[in-house]
Amino acid sequence: MQITEDKSLLDRLGIWASSLCAVHCLALPILIPLLPLVGASFFAQDWFERTILSLSMIVGFWALLSGFFRYHRQIYPLYSLVLGGIIYWNKNMFGESYEPFTIAIGAMLIVGAHVVNLKLCQSCHSCEVETSCSAD
Repeated sequence: MQITEDKSLLDRLGIWASSLCAVHCLALPILIPLLPLVGASFFAQDWFERTILSLSMIVGFWALLSGFFRYHRQIYPLYSLVLGGIIYWNKNMFGESYEPFTIAIGAMLIVGAHVVNLKLCQSCHSCEVETSCSAD
């Protein structure tokens, strides 16, 4: 049962990181004037946002590939993760005025990929032994 708990923790970490990234990007326009007052102006830097997103994608690939190879053999959570990451990384593709919408869509796809992966791994009946659920 330890394997299932580790898998759940990894997906939950991915959900948390992706959600944090979305909250950061959506709240930043409101908080930018206050950041220098508290000495946290680095939160407004592009490198910080890219770092958080990159870490979120690394955790996402780790969690989803682990779920794919160990448990369920379903590829569609990976499609959602990749599409969400591409949309999120290129958030200005439709112009700056649509940035909050593209951020929200990208974040929802990334979080959704983790949620689906978590559900697929939890529904697998052979998770106690390290065999694929597709063999059932």
